Amino acid sequence: MSQTQQASPATRQAIPTDASAIPAKRPFSFGRWFRATGWRHLVGVIVIVYAVFPLLYVLSASLNPNGTLLSSNGLFAKIGLDSYVTLFTSPQQPYAAWFGNTLFIGLTASICTVFLGALAAYAFSRMRFTGRRFGLVSLLVVQIFPQLLAVVAIFLLLNTIGDIFPILGIDNQIALIVVYLGGALGVNTYLMYGFFNTVPTALDEAAKIDGASHARVFFTIILPLVSPILAVVGLLSFIATTNDFVIASVVLVSPEKQTLAVGLYQFVSQEFTSNWSVFAAGAVLAALPVMALFLYLQKYIVGGLVAGSVK
Repeated sequence: MSQTQQASPATRQAIPTDASAIPAKRPFSFGRWFRATGWRHLVGVIVIVYAVFPLLYVLSASLNPNGTLLSSNGLFAKIGLDSYVTLFTSPQQPYAAWFGNTLFIGLTASICTVFLGALAAYAFSRMRFTGRRFGLVSLLVVQIFPQLLAVVAIFLLLNTIGDIFPILGIDNQIALIVVYLGGALGVNTYLMYGFFNTVPTALDEAAKIDGASHARVFFTIILPLVSPILAVVGLLSFIATTNDFVIASVVLVSPEKQTLAVGLYQFVSQEFTSNWSVFAAGAVLAALPVMALFLYLQKYIVGGLVAGSVK
């Protein structure tokens, strides 16, 4: 006998047979919705407007042919591509050369920072040697003093070394990359060191039992697992090197060897010939490599973060 047939008459009478017995839904209340979730949407809209407005202002200023800040207050009041044409046609300001120099210095410095920092972080995380703890503490202590305080020392050091090794002297891009590496390895190594510690050491031991060396464990096992921190360090290093102005302006002297941060300053540094429209146009184009690199590395950051949640 089925379960329905075994039910008593009183039980069958308790079951509602029409739709009128089902309680009606509560009417929509804007106040109740706003207190529950609506205020979150309002905060999100305010944050989006706050973040997007500077970008729209710079884009509008770059399209304004007048070239002054006062004329750029009206968003997209005047639209023209004269500023972008001036960027690549001015012989005194070689914007194309600055753009190529920035990509070369930024990509080289970020790749070397990631590689050397990962090697140092692997050594501190997996190996036990004399001075290991002192080395980790020294990395933190050195980062207390920013590179900006050592501008004079950097200039004198490169000026002296350049007499012996011209490639590491003043007005050389390789020398600037070396300076960037010296300032970025400390904090990035410590950042990677903490991430490397999250990788179980059992993986290393299992690979060593199979005959793998430290180099094979590092390149084939550890690096794929720590791809999120590698992508983050590479992105931060690229942004820092492309936005640097002080050290780049001290090391690089020739206009054709300068970076975007140093070269674009020439458009607004002169008292009577400041052209903010051209400066804004150069800033818009300078943001494209950073945006492209972020979109390219985003899949590694997100993919690496969610990979550990699935077994």
